[in-house]
Amino acid sequence: MTSKNLGRVTLAALPFVLALLIDLMLHAAIADRLPDRLAVHFDAGGSADGHLSSTAYLLYTLPSLLVLGALWVFIAVKGRLHGRAHRWLTGGGFAAAAFLGYLQIAVLFVNVDVPEGGSADGFPLRHIAVALGAAALAGALGLLLSRLVPVPDDPRGPDPATRERVVLADGEVAAWGRGIGAWWAPVAVLVLLAAGVTVGREQNWFIGVPLILFALVTGTFCRPHVTVDRRGLTVSGLLPRPRVRVPLERMEVADSRPVNALAEYGGWGYRIRPERSGVITRSGEAIVVSLTSGREFAVTVADSATGAAL
Repeated sequence: MTSKNLGRVTLAALPFVLALLIDLMLHAAIADRLPDRLAVHFDAGGSADGHLSSTAYLLYTLPSLLVLGALWVFIAVKGRLHGRAHRWLTGGGFAAAAFLGYLQIAVLFVNVDVPEGGSADGFPLRHIAVALGAAALAGALGLLLSRLVPVPDDPRGPDPATRERVVLADGEVAAWGRGIGAWWAPVAVLVLLAAGVTVGREQNWFIGVPLILFALVTGTFCRPHVTVDRRGLTVSGLLPRPRVRVPLERMEVADSRPVNALAEYGGWGYRIRPERSGVITRSGEAIVVSLTSGREFAVTVADSATGAAL
């Protein structure tokens, strides 16, 4: 592990480790004042409607901080976040740890000095407001601390204008196309379609028909096709419509580079972000088009370098 990664891992794990230690220390300090049976779940009005033993509560709740911390560390190392995304991840980790850690402490304190066999009076809703305030302060602290760690490099690499291009002679026309999508997508569509038919026949067609329609719509885009030709860049499904087309007059330059589905686009599918949009089926190589509007459009596809060069 490099020193840069070590710093990111430490900062990602720090708030969850601190929250866990604080929760454990406070539990140890008040353990002799807690009943054997804790009120741990409350309805919308704050009245207790669920109970656990003190030991079961610790075994059930505290690992949640460890799981969240491990998730934050994984994203910090493997997510390839850069710039503001990296800072917001750090701030979000501090906020989540503070919010969850405070609520776990608050649940313990509402059970302090409750008689054996009795139940806590309730969970005052002011604790939710305090937890949100703690999350806001901790998130701000995380944003400040994130500036102490070197931000990962932007994955976009060199200026796309310097890349090699396909040169066409006068009157020569060329086109390039590739299919995209995962092998399991058609299988998932068939399973969804079968579920819709089964639910419709056995239960209710008011539930089954929407599932069938959703499967059919999803099926048209389960194996999209990317085309680069004289009209520009087109992403289409099994049917001619709907489709996504970026005409040549809207393009400034096209490039081939790796993209991260989660870090850059927030997930998979047709994604729209403040500065970019795209058809993202996975993390990996993609055709990335810089538009005249200042935005970017990307589509993940194999052999993207050839498509971008054309």
